[in-house]
Amino acid sequence: MAATISWERIRGAGAKLTTPLHPDDYLHLVHPLWSQRELRGRVEEVRPETDDAATLVIRPGWGWRYDHRPGQYVGIGVQVDGRFQWRSYSVSSPPRRDGRTIAITVRAMPEGKLSSHLVNGLEPGTIVRLARPEGDFVLPEPPPAKMLFLVGGSGVTPVMAMLRTMDRRSRRGGAAMPDVVMHYSSPTPERMIFRDELDRLEREHDGLTVHRLHTDTEGMLDLADLDTICPDWRERETYACGPAPMLDAITEHFERAGLEERLHFERFSLDLGGDGGEGGTITFRTSGKTVEADGATTVLEAGEEAGVGMPYGCRMGICHTCTLTLVSGRVRDLRSGEEFDQPNEQVQTCVTAAVGDCTLDI
Repeated sequence: MAATISWERIRGAGAKLTTPLHPDDYLHLVHPLWSQRELRGRVEEVRPETDDAATLVIRPGWGWRYDHRPGQYVGIGVQVDGRFQWRSYSVSSPPRRDGRTIAITVRAMPEGKLSSHLVNGLEPGTIVRLARPEGDFVLPEPPPAKMLFLVGGSGVTPVMAMLRTMDRRSRRGGAAMPDVVMHYSSPTPERMIFRDELDRLEREHDGLTVHRLHTDTEGMLDLADLDTICPDWRERETYACGPAPMLDAITEHFERAGLEERLHFERFSLDLGGDGGEGGTITFRTSGKTVEADGATTVLEAGEEAGVGMPYGCRMGICHTCTLTLVSGRVRDLRSGEEFDQPNEQVQTCVTAAVGDCTLDI
């Protein structure tokens, strides 16, 4: 039987022929998704969900593995006005080993340059950069027998991946949908993402109950009402995702009840509330490049602007993929204000900014 030759071996042989360039420098000219230097994807479809939200169906290229867990997020990088803009979005499609695409669902935010572009300006066929799935806000295996979802706005997207996964399993003859209660807050019925699909899932699964709250006319969720909405909420594993004030209130409510161990939550925005740095000249020692950066620009963004091949993952300070060695100088964490200035200290470039001149080992 003929021996099987892997793509890795072919690429390894190709690397010797293309030195000092990399095979990817030629392969991407043949096909834009043929790269393992960076993950890429092609937008296959932009499907409107509401007036201000859309689902992007993306076909990842080489190097992607369809093994994400329901609830995880991916990073997506798109060129806007000549610069790559990055954000992380929850994968709204269920994992499929035989899959060829993934889906993310995005709501255009008034202050969100990238989100508005993804919803209103992105054309099918666009090549985007991708970061691997990350995050611990996931559907357990097996799912708990009794679950409570508390979601607001676009916080429904990771929960939708969980519901779709459980629905898919039941359709394939697996376990039935567990006992799930979902409370979904949205300003109006028209702005409820996945509204029609949730109606269908609720009809088809006896175990699923969906409570809908339209905050423009009915006000915000009063957590004291949980005893009415879901009388046994104290016995359930609870998953919450939504705006920061909502999550703060839920966290405080569960802590007062002594049930914080039953609460799992995900914040879908990065709070860079700490003081910025003073800015300065950032030197990337190995690549021999330098760039001037202000105190609000992260080291990761500065490196990308200078053309340095910066490592990255979630771009939210969670996965630590972006961590590099600080050779000299000082950087400040934009979330907490904590400073790092020890030689050869490990720093997260996606959440730190320069405090004066500094040098990193890359």
